[in-house]
Amino acid sequence: MRTIYVETLIDAPVDRVWRATQDPGAHPRWDARFTRIDPVPDTEPARFRYSTTLLPGVRIDGYGVHAGERTRPDGTRTSALRFGSADPRSLIASGSGYWRYVPGPRGVRFLTGYTYVTRWGQLGRLADLAFRPLFGWATAWSFDRLRLWLEHGVPPERARGNAGWEVALRVLAVTAVGVLTPPAVGPAGRAVAVLAATVLALAVPPRPHTPAARRCRRRPPDRLAARPPSLLEKL
Repeated sequence: MRTIYVETLIDAPVDRVWRATQDPGAHPRWDARFTRIDPVPDTEPARFRYSTTLLPGVRIDGYGVHAGERTRPDGTRTSALRFGSADPRSLIASGSGYWRYVPGPRGVRFLTGYTYVTRWGQLGRLADLAFRPLFGWATAWSFDRLRLWLEHGVPPERARGNAGWEVALRVLAVTAVGVLTPPAVGPAGRAVAVLAATVLALAVPPRPHTPAARRCRRRPPDRLAARPPSLLEKL
């Protein structure tokens, strides 16, 4: 199972990053992978239930258990979790992952590594060829949305709106190229023009207050970042 890795650098106090990521009320605001997270009272280690809305009227429920180390000798912090879903519509059957918080002179390196087991047999493994990169992209996009919130005060809801407007404008620009291309160039020329406009629309950097997955690191820079914490073994 290939591990999904995402890392960003957040110019904010580590306590603030910890609160925004550990608070079950704040977490779904910035993380596109979750719609709702509800802690299960009086459980040790701490358990929770979550839901994710895939489409209007289509909601996947799941469960998890997590633990955190807020004070470590080296000044870092760690959070580990195991999760899963009993819903047969969910491609993910079970999984595990971790967050690390590494304070430094330029801010907090906030990073994650996680993986999961699929259901649906061979069909599930084939579907995961497309789903896993998409899930990794959603994680990176969410991490950048968190960074914008903590660094620049851009609420996650506004950041999502900024992203929606940018996508709409880029689609409109590509559509305009297709509509306004002179008929004299022929179908092949129109196709080339639309393709060039699409490539340009994808290549143009997002605006500063629009979240973008491309701003995050997607490969671990060292073995420490890639190694799951020992805390995970206790769950």
